[in-house]
Amino acid sequence: MNRRQGWPVTLHEGPIALRPLRLRDAPLLRDTRARNAEWLRPWEPTYPEMPLRTTGLTPYVAMLQAIRREARQGLSMPWSITYEGRFVGQITVGAIVWGSARSAQVGYWVDSAYAGRGITPTAVALAVDHSFFTVGLHRIEANIRPENRASRRVVTKLGFRDEGVRRRQLHIDGAWRDHICYALTAEEVPRGVLRRWYDGAPSGPPEEGGSGPGSALGPQGPNGVGDPWDPASPYPGSN
Repeated sequence: MNRRQGWPVTLHEGPIALRPLRLRDAPLLRDTRARNAEWLRPWEPTYPEMPLRTTGLTPYVAMLQAIRREARQGLSMPWSITYEGRFVGQITVGAIVWGSARSAQVGYWVDSAYAGRGITPTAVALAVDHSFFTVGLHRIEANIRPENRASRRVVTKLGFRDEGVRRRQLHIDGAWRDHICYALTAEEVPRGVLRRWYDGAPSGPPEEGGSGPGSALGPQGPNGVGDPWDPASPYPGSN
């Protein structure tokens, strides 16, 4: 089995694109995350080794090296999100399990300056469709804090099912936090998430009410989704 089928790849939908993260993205990650530190804090997993306000590049270079290594092993797909060619965030399909499970978790974050433009749901739909129909995954999860209503709206409008609460799943903003598990399988979207979303919108894709921070960073994998900074964490587990 080729665990790298469909990777690396760049995906496009209008002005929105997902391109593989590069080592030279480290300054962009540092500057964007530092500028959005307060916006991200309620949803970010607590990682002492990855402070939101760090001024150095070393932690970001190390993080990028780690997630690129996981990508080469077929365990994650870490993308930069761009809007009209400009870096605006990150999305990762990570914590990939092969064998009989073929499952993964999706996480992401978007710059607060670009919230409300439909970027978050479009990015999630692109990543999930690619995971299902090109890579061959079967199930995608997004784990989101109950308080993160905007992120919850993103996944529900894309057709993810609420599968219940995972108690104290992640350490975020100083404490262990509950998360709601949302999930989707390939059989539920035979024509794709993006197409189903577009078909259900009165006049094309609606804009998200906000797209919040999500930890799309670490090698651990993603989790979470869409507040006005909808963090859907790109480490497995965050939000």
